[in-house]
Amino acid sequence: MTDDVVGVVCQELEALGITFELTRRGAIRADLSGEQSSPDRAIVSHLDTLGAMVKSIGDNGRLEVVPIGHWSARFAEGARVTIFGDEGLQHRGTLLPLKASGHTFSDAVDGQPGEWTNLELRIDARTSTRAQTQALDIQVGDIISIDPNFERTPNGFINSRHLDDKAGVATMLAAARAVTQMHLELPIDCHLLFTISEEVGVGASHILHGDVAELVSIDNGTIAPGQNTSEYGVTVSMQDSSGPFDWHLTRHLLQLCRENAIEHSRDVFRYYRSDAAAALEAGNDIRTALLCFAVDASHGYERTHIDSLQALGGLLVHYMRSEPLFKRDTDRLGPVGDLPVT
Repeated sequence: MTDDVVGVVCQELEALGITFELTRRGAIRADLSGEQSSPDRAIVSHLDTLGAMVKSIGDNGRLEVVPIGHWSARFAEGARVTIFGDEGLQHRGTLLPLKASGHTFSDAVDGQPGEWTNLELRIDARTSTRAQTQALDIQVGDIISIDPNFERTPNGFINSRHLDDKAGVATMLAAARAVTQMHLELPIDCHLLFTISEEVGVGASHILHGDVAELVSIDNGTIAPGQNTSEYGVTVSMQDSSGPFDWHLTRHLLQLCRENAIEHSRDVFRYYRSDAAAALEAGNDIRTALLCFAVDASHGYERTHIDSLQALGGLLVHYMRSEPLFKRDTDRLGPVGDLPVT
């Protein structure tokens, strides 16, 4: 159910005068023209977010749910949600543990497992039986969205669910605005890709142009013990669960940070993959890298800071204006027989 957010991003691109097209599945491929059209580069972020789906309707009229995407049921407890029916009907509700009342269950409330099978969705409607819920046109397979509960504080902190990867999308659009409004020249074409299925593993596998030689994925970096993510800067990921990122491209991005005094760090993520991993697994012959804005409590009620987003946006502008790596390789190595170096 990404049509609405795709429409919002298309409106932003139209306002900036950036040409774009929709893929068959509904992802967005936008284009910033450079002095050279091929090979080119791409930057990608994902529009889809975590959610849930109706698994069954209980005898008490409440709903059993399963997650869409990979997130813990612990983060879903207490969330306000919307249930979307097939015919456009919407119902509000709350995700609750099966034992939700301390006045009734006492200490047993605290001993419950953090599992999706231990949750139920209480619908804000007069229903206490399966038949009454079915009469509301609520069915197995209905999609459930989770309220973001957005708040921005005066000192720059941004709290919300789904910052992964809505904040990344916003930062890409901000960088694109800087390029277009300041009429900055780019050495090669840069494609802005907005995918719609990263949280379920498909990522950028279905959206790349054949001429893309470099792909930079934009996603969240985790603020947690044992991690080295910069809370107020940009983070260059050296490796995620799919393996290390391209040696040359990551060092190129780090050099851009140093040259332009952009606050940054390097990090490695064990339990994490991005749009770039799906692109490689699909067989694309490309260099990949991952740039991260800071997120505390990822896949839960997340927090970032505007300074981290601005650092990321600044790096993206400098990256789009930098010479492509294949050009540097050619200049350094020279021709190899009759074969082009790409």
